[in-house]
Amino acid sequence: MRVALYARVSTDVQEARGSIGSQVQTLRDWAVQEAHDLVAEYIDDGHSGARLDRPGLDALRDNAERGLFEAVLCLTPDRLARSYPYQFLVLEELARHGVRVLFFDAPALDNDPQVRLLTEMQGVIAEYERAKIAERTRRGRLFRLRAGEPVQWKAPYGYRRVPRGPQGPPHLEVFELEAVVVCRIFDDYVGGGHSMRQIGWRLYEAGICSPSGLPAWRYCSIANILRNPAYVGTLYCNRVEVLPAHAGHKSEQRKRPQAEWIAIPVPTGSARGAPNLASGCCGAWCAVELVASSPIARGPSAGDDVVRAA
Repeated sequence: MRVALYARVSTDVQEARGSIGSQVQTLRDWAVQEAHDLVAEYIDDGHSGARLDRPGLDALRDNAERGLFEAVLCLTPDRLARSYPYQFLVLEELARHGVRVLFFDAPALDNDPQVRLLTEMQGVIAEYERAKIAERTRRGRLFRLRAGEPVQWKAPYGYRRVPRGPQGPPHLEVFELEAVVVCRIFDDYVGGGHSMRQIGWRLYEAGICSPSGLPAWRYCSIANILRNPAYVGTLYCNRVEVLPAHAGHKSEQRKRPQAEWIAIPVPTGSARGAPNLASGCCGAWCAVELVASSPIARGPSAGDDVVRAA
Protein backbone atom coordinates (compact mmCIF):
# COMPACT_ATOMS: atom_id res chain seq x y z
CA MET A 1 0.00 0.00 0.00
CA ARG A 2 1.26 3.47 -0.89
CA VAL A 3 1.62 5.45 2.34
CA ALA A 4 2.90 8.80 3.57
CA LEU A 5 4.07 9.67 7.06
CA TYR A 6 3.32 12.75 9.13
CA ALA A 7 5.37 13.94 12.13
CA ARG A 8 5.15 17.05 14.29
CA VAL A 9 6.83 18.54 17.35
CA SER A 10 5.33 21.61 18.99
CA THR A 11 7.15 24.77 20.05
CA ASP A 12 5.43 24.99 23.44
CA VAL A 13 5.71 21.42 24.74
CA GLN A 14 8.70 19.09 24.95
CA GLU A 15 7.25 15.82 23.75
CA ALA A 16 8.11 12.72 25.74
CA ARG A 17 9.15 10.90 22.59
CA GLY A 18 11.81 13.48 21.73
CA SER A 19 12.60 15.09 18.43
CA ILE A 20 11.15 14.97 14.95
CA GLY A 21 13.92 12.55 14.01
CA SER A 22 12.75 9.89 16.46
CA GLN A 23 9.16 10.14 15.22
CA VAL A 24 10.19 9.88 11.58
CA GLN A 25 12.46 6.88 12.22
CA THR A 26 9.72 5.09 14.18
CA LEU A 27 7.24 5.56 11.32
CA ARG A 28 9.79 4.54 8.67
CA ASP A 29 10.52 1.32 10.54
CA TRP A 30 6.80 0.66 10.87
CA ALA A 31 6.28 1.14 7.12
CA VAL A 32 9.08 -1.35 6.37
CA GLN A 33 7.71 -3.83 8.90
CA GLU A 34 4.25 -3.71 7.32
CA ALA A 35 5.70 -3.86 3.78
CA HIS A 36 4.21 -0.50 2.79
CA ASP A 37 5.55 1.66 -0.03
CA LEU A 38 6.56 4.95 1.61
CA VAL A 39 6.09 7.62 -1.07
CA ALA A 40 6.18 10.90 0.91
CA GLU A 41 7.11 12.42 4.26
CA TYR A 42 5.42 15.49 5.73
CA ILE A 43 7.09 17.16 8.71
CA ASP A 44 6.11 20.13 10.88
CA ASP A 45 9.01 20.90 13.19
CA GLY A 46 8.16 23.72 15.62
CA HIS A 47 4.46 24.10 14.74
CA SER A 48 1.73 24.00 17.35
CA GLY A 49 -0.94 21.34 17.05
CA ALA A 50 -3.51 23.90 18.17
CA ARG A 51 -3.53 25.33 14.64
CA LEU A 52 -4.20 23.80 11.22
CA ASP A 53 -2.16 26.26 9.13
CA ARG A 54 0.98 24.12 9.12
CA PRO A 55 3.04 23.75 5.93
CA GLY A 56 3.55 20.01 6.30
CA LEU A 57 -0.11 19.30 7.05
CA ASP A 58 -1.26 21.56 4.21
CA ALA A 59 0.96 19.68 1.74
CA LEU A 60 -0.35 16.35 3.04
CA ARG A 61 -3.97 17.41 2.57
CA ASP A 62 -3.29 18.74 -0.93
CA ASN A 63 -1.55 15.54 -2.06
CA ALA A 64 -4.23 13.36 -0.47
CA GLU A 65 -6.74 15.10 -2.73
CA ARG A 66 -4.51 14.31 -5.71
CA GLY A 67 -4.47 10.61 -4.77
CA LEU A 68 -0.71 10.42 -4.18
CA PHE A 69 -1.08 7.85 -1.38
CA GLU A 70 -3.66 5.52 0.16
CA ALA A 71 -2.88 5.92 3.85
CA VAL A 72 -1.06 8.18 6.30
CA LEU A 73 1.14 6.89 9.12
CA CYS A 74 1.16 9.04 12.26
CA LEU A 75 2.53 8.43 15.74
CA THR A 76 -0.55 9.44 17.80
CA PRO A 77 -3.75 11.42 17.17
CA ASP A 78 -2.42 14.47 19.02
CA ARG A 79 0.45 14.71 16.49
CA LEU A 80 -2.20 15.31 13.85
CA ALA A 81 -3.94 17.99 15.94
CA ARG A 82 -4.28 18.86 19.61
CA SER A 83 -7.96 19.73 19.50
CA TYR A 84 -10.42 16.94 18.78
CA PRO A 85 -12.57 19.10 16.45
CA TYR A 86 -9.44 19.70 14.34
CA GLN A 87 -8.62 15.98 14.43
CA PHE A 88 -12.13 15.14 13.26
CA LEU A 89 -11.97 17.76 10.49
CA VAL A 90 -8.70 16.40 9.07
CA LEU A 91 -9.70 12.74 9.43
CA GLU A 92 -13.06 13.37 7.74
CA GLU A 93 -11.39 15.25 4.88
CA LEU A 94 -8.86 12.47 4.30
CA ALA A 95 -11.61 9.84 4.44
CA ARG A 96 -13.49 11.67 1.67
CA HIS A 97 -10.40 11.26 -0.50
CA GLY A 98 -10.17 7.55 0.33
CA VAL A 99 -7.11 7.97 2.57
CA ARG A 100 -6.89 6.03 5.85
CA VAL A 101 -4.96 7.31 8.86
CA LEU A 102 -3.02 4.69 10.82
CA PHE A 103 -1.67 5.60 14.27
CA PHE A 104 1.39 3.80 15.64
CA ASP A 105 0.36 4.17 19.30
CA ALA A 106 -3.40 3.86 18.78
CA PRO A 107 -5.70 1.36 16.99
CA ALA A 108 -7.04 2.13 13.52
CA LEU A 109 -10.23 4.19 13.61
CA ASP A 110 -12.20 2.66 10.74
CA ASN A 111 -15.85 2.37 11.83
CA ASP A 112 -15.33 1.02 15.35
CA PRO A 113 -17.31 3.30 17.72
CA GLN A 114 -15.20 2.29 20.73
CA VAL A 115 -11.99 3.26 18.96
CA ARG A 116 -13.52 6.57 17.89
CA LEU A 117 -14.56 7.25 21.48
CA LEU A 118 -11.01 6.50 22.64
CA THR A 119 -9.59 8.89 20.03
CA GLU A 120 -12.03 11.61 21.11
CA MET A 121 -10.98 11.17 24.74
CA GLN A 122 -7.29 11.31 23.79
CA GLY A 123 -7.92 14.55 21.90
CA VAL A 124 -9.72 16.12 24.86
CA ILE A 125 -6.97 15.03 27.28
CA ALA A 126 -4.24 16.38 24.98
CA GLU A 127 -6.04 19.72 24.75
CA TYR A 128 -6.38 19.84 28.54
CA GLU A 129 -2.69 19.06 29.03
CA ARG A 130 -1.71 21.81 26.60
CA ALA A 131 -3.86 24.35 28.45
CA LYS A 132 -2.45 23.23 31.81
CA ILE A 133 1.16 23.51 30.64
CA ALA A 134 0.53 26.92 29.08
CA GLU A 135 -1.01 28.22 32.33
CA ARG A 136 1.82 26.86 34.47
CA THR A 137 4.37 28.42 32.12
CA ARG A 138 2.58 31.78 32.23
CA ARG A 139 2.43 31.85 36.04
CA GLY A 140 6.04 30.71 36.33
CA ARG A 141 7.22 33.50 34.02
CA LEU A 142 5.25 36.08 36.00
CA PHE A 143 6.74 34.83 39.28
CA ARG A 144 10.27 35.14 37.90
CA LEU A 145 9.56 38.60 36.47
CA ARG A 146 8.23 39.84 39.81
CA ALA A 147 11.40 38.48 41.43
CA GLY A 148 13.42 40.73 39.13
CA GLU A 149 14.60 38.08 36.66
CA PRO A 150 14.54 38.89 32.92
CA VAL A 151 13.03 35.73 31.41
CA GLN A 152 13.43 36.65 27.76
CA TRP A 153 16.71 35.56 26.23
CA LYS A 154 16.75 38.39 23.69
CA ALA A 155 18.04 41.44 25.55
CA PRO A 156 17.84 45.07 24.39
CA TYR A 157 20.70 46.17 22.16
CA GLY A 158 23.63 47.15 24.38
CA TYR A 159 22.90 44.43 26.95
CA ARG A 160 23.53 40.74 27.31
CA ARG A 161 21.54 38.31 29.40
CA VAL A 162 23.61 36.39 31.93
CA PRO A 163 21.93 33.05 32.75
CA ARG A 164 21.51 31.68 36.25
CA GLY A 165 24.79 30.51 37.73
CA PRO A 166 27.06 30.68 40.78
CA GLN A 167 26.97 34.48 40.58
CA GLY A 168 23.22 34.55 41.17
CA PRO A 169 19.91 34.60 39.27
CA PRO A 170 19.61 35.63 35.60
CA HIS A 171 20.30 39.31 34.98
CA LEU A 172 21.31 41.80 32.29
CA GLU A 173 24.75 43.31 31.99
CA VAL A 174 26.05 46.07 29.75
CA PHE A 175 27.74 44.78 26.59
CA GLU A 176 30.52 47.28 26.08
CA LEU A 177 30.89 47.06 22.30
CA GLU A 178 27.21 47.77 21.72
CA ALA A 179 26.97 50.30 24.57
CA VAL A 180 29.27 52.63 22.64
CA VAL A 181 26.89 52.47 19.66
CA VAL A 182 23.86 53.19 21.88
CA CYS A 183 25.56 56.26 23.31
CA ARG A 184 26.42 57.41 19.80
CA ILE A 185 22.82 57.04 18.63
CA PHE A 186 21.46 59.13 21.49
CA ASP A 187 24.19 61.75 21.09
CA ASP A 188 23.50 62.04 17.34
CA TYR A 189 19.74 62.26 17.88
CA VAL A 190 19.71 64.92 20.61
CA GLY A 191 23.14 66.55 20.58
CA GLY A 192 23.73 66.36 16.84
CA GLY A 193 20.16 66.99 15.72
CA HIS A 194 20.23 64.14 13.20
CA SER A 195 17.07 62.33 12.11
CA MET A 196 16.72 58.60 12.60
CA ARG A 197 17.32 57.93 8.92
CA GLN A 198 20.44 60.09 9.00
CA ILE A 199 21.69 58.21 12.06
CA GLY A 200 21.14 54.93 10.23
CA TRP A 201 23.13 56.19 7.25
CA ARG A 202 25.98 57.42 9.49
CA LEU A 203 26.18 54.04 11.21
CA TYR A 204 26.23 52.32 7.81
CA GLU A 205 29.06 54.54 6.61
CA ALA A 206 30.99 53.78 9.81
CA GLY A 207 30.68 50.05 9.13
CA ILE A 208 28.62 49.36 12.28
CA CYS A 209 26.20 46.47 11.82
CA SER A 210 22.59 46.63 13.01
CA PRO A 211 21.26 44.50 15.93
CA SER A 212 20.24 41.84 13.40
CA GLY A 213 23.75 41.75 11.94
CA LEU A 214 22.90 43.49 8.69
CA PRO A 215 25.10 46.32 7.38
CA ALA A 216 22.13 48.70 6.95
CA TRP A 217 20.14 50.02 9.93
CA ARG A 218 16.36 50.09 9.65
CA TYR A 219 14.36 53.07 10.89
CA CYS A 220 12.45 50.91 13.39
CA SER A 221 15.69 49.55 14.92
CA ILE A 222 16.87 53.05 15.80
CA ALA A 223 13.39 54.07 16.98
CA ASN A 224 13.24 51.05 19.31
CA ILE A 225 16.56 52.02 20.86
CA LEU A 226 15.56 55.66 21.33
CA ARG A 227 12.27 54.81 23.02
CA ASN A 228 13.51 51.98 25.25
CA PRO A 229 13.53 53.07 28.95
CA ALA A 230 15.99 50.27 29.76
CA TYR A 231 18.77 52.73 28.94
CA VAL A 232 17.83 54.83 31.99
CA GLY A 233 17.88 51.78 34.26
CA THR A 234 14.41 50.21 34.03
CA LEU A 235 13.31 47.32 31.84
CA TYR A 236 9.51 47.09 31.63
CA CYS A 237 8.16 43.58 31.10
CA ASN A 238 4.67 42.12 30.81
CA ARG A 239 3.66 45.05 28.57
CA VAL A 240 2.19 42.89 25.82
CA GLU A 241 0.01 39.79 25.88
CA VAL A 242 -0.64 37.35 23.05
CA LEU A 243 -4.28 36.46 22.58
CA PRO A 244 -4.69 32.80 21.56
CA ALA A 245 -5.69 31.96 18.03
CA HIS A 246 -9.27 30.99 17.38
CA ALA A 247 -11.20 29.68 14.41
CA GLY A 248 -10.28 31.59 11.29
CA HIS A 249 -7.96 34.02 13.08
CA LYS A 250 -4.29 34.01 14.01
CA SER A 251 -2.99 34.96 17.43
CA GLU A 252 -2.91 38.70 18.13
CA GLN A 253 -0.85 40.98 20.37
CA ARG A 254 -2.47 43.49 22.71
CA LYS A 255 -0.82 46.08 24.96
CA ARG A 256 -1.57 45.65 28.64
CA PRO A 257 -2.62 48.49 30.96
CA GLN A 258 0.37 50.27 32.47
CA ALA A 259 -0.62 49.10 35.95
CA GLU A 260 0.19 45.52 34.88
CA TRP A 261 3.71 46.30 33.68
CA ILE A 262 6.56 44.82 35.71
CA ALA A 263 9.66 46.98 36.19
CA ILE A 264 13.06 45.30 36.48
CA PRO A 265 16.13 47.41 37.41
CA VAL A 266 19.00 47.02 34.95
CA PRO A 267 22.53 48.46 35.02
CA THR A 268 23.44 51.49 32.92
CA GLY A 269 27.22 51.14 33.22
CA SER A 270 30.01 48.73 34.06
CA ALA A 271 32.63 48.72 36.77
CA ARG A 272 35.14 47.74 34.09
CA GLY A 273 34.90 51.13 32.42
CA ALA A 274 32.19 50.60 29.82
CA PRO A 275 30.38 53.70 28.54
CA ASN A 276 27.52 54.55 30.89
CA LEU A 277 24.25 54.20 29.00
CA ALA A 278 22.66 56.91 31.15
CA SER A 279 25.42 59.43 31.64
CA GLY A 280 28.42 58.27 29.60
CA CYS A 281 31.05 60.16 27.66
CA CYS A 282 28.77 60.53 24.63
CA GLY A 283 26.33 62.76 26.51
CA ALA A 284 23.59 60.15 26.43
CA TRP A 285 22.14 61.06 29.84
CA CYS A 286 20.10 64.01 28.60
CA ALA A 287 19.19 62.23 25.41
CA VAL A 288 17.94 59.09 27.14
CA GLU A 289 16.00 61.04 29.77
CA LEU A 290 14.34 63.18 27.12
CA VAL A 291 13.36 60.38 24.74
CA ALA A 292 12.38 57.81 27.39
CA SER A 293 9.95 60.26 28.97
CA SER A 294 8.38 61.27 25.64
CA PRO A 295 5.19 59.70 24.18
CA ILE A 296 7.23 57.54 21.81
CA ALA A 297 8.51 55.58 24.80
CA ARG A 298 5.05 54.48 25.86
CA GLY A 299 4.63 51.81 23.16
CA PRO A 300 6.12 48.31 23.27
CA SER A 301 9.84 48.39 22.59
CA ALA A 302 12.63 45.96 21.83
CA GLY A 303 13.36 43.79 24.83
CA ASP A 304 9.80 43.84 26.18
CA ASP A 305 8.74 40.52 27.60
CA VAL A 306 5.55 39.00 26.23
CA VAL A 307 3.38 36.89 28.51
CA ARG A 308 0.68 34.88 26.79
CA ALA A 309 -2.90 35.12 27.86
CA ALA A 310 -4.43 32.05 29.37
